[in-house]
Amino acid sequence: MSKQPNIVVTGAAGFISSVFVQYLNEQGLNQLLLVDDFGVESKRKNWETKSYLKVIERQAFLAQLEDDAFEIDLIIHLGARTDTTEFNYAIHEELNVAYSKSLWHYATAKKIPMIYASSAATYGAGENGYEDSHAILDQLQPLNPYGISKNEFDKWAIAQTEHPPYWTGLKFFNVYGPNEAHKGRMASVVFHSFNQIKTSGLVKLFKSHRPDFKDGEQLRDFIYVKDLVAVIDWMMHQMLSDAWAASKNGLYNLGTGKARSFYDLAANTFIAQGLPPNIEFVDMPEDLRDTYQYFTEANMTKLRTAGYDKPFSTLEEGVQDYVANYLVPGKGY
Repeated sequence: MSKQPNIVVTGAAGFISSVFVQYLNEQGLNQLLLVDDFGVESKRKNWETKSYLKVIERQAFLAQLEDDAFEIDLIIHLGARTDTTEFNYAIHEELNVAYSKSLWHYATAKKIPMIYASSAATYGAGENGYEDSHAILDQLQPLNPYGISKNEFDKWAIAQTEHPPYWTGLKFFNVYGPNEAHKGRMASVVFHSFNQIKTSGLVKLFKSHRPDFKDGEQLRDFIYVKDLVAVIDWMMHQMLSDAWAASKNGLYNLGTGKARSFYDLAANTFIAQGLPPNIEFVDMPEDLRDTYQYFTEANMTKLRTAGYDKPFSTLEEGVQDYVANYLVPGKGY
């Protein structure tokens, strides 16, 4: 790249995107068009200190694209409605499907590479496993409207005969790390555990409502946000330098490939502060029980085969960094 690329990052006021923007800034990249709803006060700290070219409201951005207002080299589309307890599908359809299609059409017409966020929520209860194969998309049964919307866009993208020159959809598993405080109920167990420890010295985890899982032994593939953005960055540079092959376009899991228990996650939040674990179990809210994933574990073969060879942080390493360097100093907003 002879000049800095102009990169669109959607969802830039949110959790993962804001960490990614920081990652780019640390590499000296600041020709960034940040897209989101910037009126949410609880997200201000996520983006206002970053270095960028321009911030653009989400809906205004689509209108400005029609006017050819920008020269864009790459689109990183991480913005979405991610609340798994929002059951109005129309909201997910608008933000996660229709909006994504608009960006896809623009990237296709202008021959701009595009990376977008999908989700492990597409796998539902895991009846069909966790392999990022295009062949199983029609068989997947997501457990909530969020997962349905993500799978609908994945299916639509795979079916397109016209597409961006390079494109990938990344199926994020359970992501944790700094800049997630605004997510409230949907923030990670590490974030909630830290705050419970701070106020009461005790962490409450959901009981299992299935006989094949003990309390606290529900298993998820937890990935530290710093590892996730490193993968996006690698993929981005591959595409910008034409090192990416069009034959690699498609869907990719983005987890660690190792499922761990919620007990381990909470216990390590204590351990990172030099405290003995103090955990009790409470009933899971009724509205979550039928849509709860008891096990997820990414099959990471496809990404490794595509050329990504860096190791992922262990749960212990990720939680230690998050707690010690962000939550304890008060930087975990």
